This record gives sequence, structure tokens and C-alpha cells, in this order.
Amino acid sequence: MADSIKRINEYNKSPISLREGKVFIDGLEVMDCVKCRITYKPEIWEGGQLGERSKSRRQLGYDITGSITERRATSWLKDTIKKYISTNRTPEFTIQGVMDDKNSDYYEANGSDVVTVVGCVLTGETVLTNLDREGQIFDEEIQFSGYDIIL
Repeated sequence: MADSIKRINEYNKSPISLREGKVFIDGLEVMDCVKCRITYKPEIWEGGQLGERSKSRRQLGYDITGSITERRATSWLKDTIKKYISTNRTPEFTIQGVMDDKNSDYYEANGSDVVTVVGCVLTGETVLTNLDREGQIFDEEIQFSGYDIIL
């Protein structure tokens, strides 16, 4: 029996399951997190000279953006807005995403995949209240941009 199981594992791949992971904001786990996406976008200059048929390209910088979808369980967003209104200081956060599917080939080779974004600022609309007679569950999407990334 053990030999047949070993044989199956030799041929079947175990890609990362997106369902296995955690998200933290300023070190506190987002317990009702549904989805997290963090992206890196290079800022590219491109140009050419007379006689050249193609363009040269050079990376000048980058931008980090992301979103978290959560089911509202605390008032942290409203508290953040209140604090900004009273102090006029831009709120900054550190957001960390951890993919840790222990049954994946990636985890076996590399361990947990951790991405930390520092200097995060909220950039999208924040829903203050949401009522809907036909609605089901309140999933809110929080959009942010970051200053730097730690891989």
C-alpha cells in the first residue's frame, strides 16, 4: 500500500492552494479575511533613436498596490477614518500576506511564502454602511498602495 501511495505522489503535482494562508495588518491577523492580493508593477521608461526599429526599455521604479477582502467584524476602518479626520495625519499600515499550504510542492521546497508591504495607505473607497434587503453577507474590499516591499 505504501508503495502505491508513493507512486501516486511521484506523478501528481501539488500546486499552492490559495485557500491556505493568513493576512496581518500591523501584526494583527485579519480573522475574517476572504481574499488578499498584493501586486508589483514596474515603472518602465521606453524610447528609441533614429535608425532603430525597436525601443529600449529601462526600469525606473515600481509601484506596489493591493486589496484585501474581509467580512467586517470590527470597527477598525471607521476608527482609522475618525483618527485621520481629527489629526489630519495620513494613516499608514504594514500589511503581510502569508501563503502556507503545507501540502504544496512550493511549501515543500521553500516553506511559507511571505510578502510584507510597509507604508501602506488606503487608496479606495471605504464603505461606511451597507444595507440591502436582498443582500447576504457584507464582504468589503480595502484597496491600498505601499511604499516598499519585503520579500
